[in-house]
Amino acid sequence: MKVRVESSKIVKPLYDDVAAAPACITGGESVPLSVFDRVTYDVYMAVIYAFRPPSPPNAALEVGLAKALAVYREWAGELADDDERPAVVLNDRGALFVEATVSAPLAAVMPFKPSPELLRLHPSTAGGRGVGDELVRVQLTRFSCGSLVIGFTSHHRVADGQAAGNFLVAWGLASRRLPVAPLPVCDRATRFPPREPPLVQFPHRETEYYAPKKKKKNHDADADEHDGELATAAHDKIKVHKVHFTKEFVSGVKARASSSSPSRREYSTFESVVGHLWRAVTAARGLAAGETTTTLRISVNGRTRMRPPVPRDYFGNLVLWAFPRCPAGELVSRPVHHAAELIHRAVVPVDDAYFRSFIDFASSGAVEGEGLVSTADEGQVVLCPDVEVDSWLGIDFYDLDFGSGGPCYFTPSYLPMEGTIFLVPSFLGDGGIEAYVSLFESHLDEFKKICYTY
Repeated sequence: MKVRVESSKIVKPLYDDVAAAPACITGGESVPLSVFDRVTYDVYMAVIYAFRPPSPPNAALEVGLAKALAVYREWAGELADDDERPAVVLNDRGALFVEATVSAPLAAVMPFKPSPELLRLHPSTAGGRGVGDELVRVQLTRFSCGSLVIGFTSHHRVADGQAAGNFLVAWGLASRRLPVAPLPVCDRATRFPPREPPLVQFPHRETEYYAPKKKKKNHDADADEHDGELATAAHDKIKVHKVHFTKEFVSGVKARASSSSPSRREYSTFESVVGHLWRAVTAARGLAAGETTTTLRISVNGRTRMRPPVPRDYFGNLVLWAFPRCPAGELVSRPVHHAAELIHRAVVPVDDAYFRSFIDFASSGAVEGEGLVSTADEGQVVLCPDVEVDSWLGIDFYDLDFGSGGPCYFTPSYLPMEGTIFLVPSFLGDGGIEAYVSLFESHLDEFKKICYTY
């Protein structure tokens, strides 16, 4: 697939309606990042949409983007170059807007396979920190048949998946000349004050943060270069595999997990499917015979867990993690209900008390004073024996509509980080689930053999 870039420009917010964006315009020249923004991954994330013709011209989408940026003004700023006081600078820098073409029909490359070719369909996510860079980068790629592919990249420290999905829906509404509703809740600087006195009830030094090991005196630049070479070599051996679980398969896994549970608990779709995938990945890695413990990192959205609940339209990050653990041999040898139960027991306690405890700890000065760093490490290439799962099943990614209906395809971009799993609703609309699983190529054949067996 040869992608030809036709133009590249900066799109700035278009304030043609003062009432359109009252929340994000106020608050001074910058907005401090919340404790949840600071603990998350310091990286750009990318998603890709495909739309069949007809679709609006690029000019209409450009105007819609400008109007949406006026409502979500933080996306049009940039991150401050200050590690002690991280913030979004409200300077209306704008978003990168790239126009490209492919001299072939979309059918020639659909459905997209997880591969480095996907990286050509959105602007580069290199750079990571977002300091001095556009926080939103968009690419519109027109195919010869008239189909449109949109690659959207956004900086994770500004907003999580839920907030990014809300922005995309707003972009579609603005492009159709409709008012953006509901408006985003842009109060990250004041919404999460620590309690007085603080009450830290959980071991956050061992979950969201950790103390990095000090480098030995003889650890020099050559050693750093060697570590980088090993990471690159590992990266080249990692592949991303897409698994399609039909509605019937998902129902079967859920029924198997729930019916065989000694507690007679009815497990959720998420608990059942993730439990199944955790077991399959662990078995495919060949860890079942050893004494290794495997840990599953699960993103937990705090919007519905905090009390009072945080509005769904809150703009920012509001995610912490649950960490179920199990000896690999035990995980694989026992039925899927065991994995689902471990997940259930780990996720349930990440409640309002846990989120409040984290706020108090992260606001206490301990992170800075002790030199702690986030366990959300975007520099990791290999997670084995551990697994990380991000579920986008409840995010409105498929609600993006520029006037001709929703997308015919949606996918996360290519992210070869061994041990990561992304869950999204199936683009087939059959009630199924797509799982994007990153593994070493040497483990993929075994995973493919067992991933449909429960």
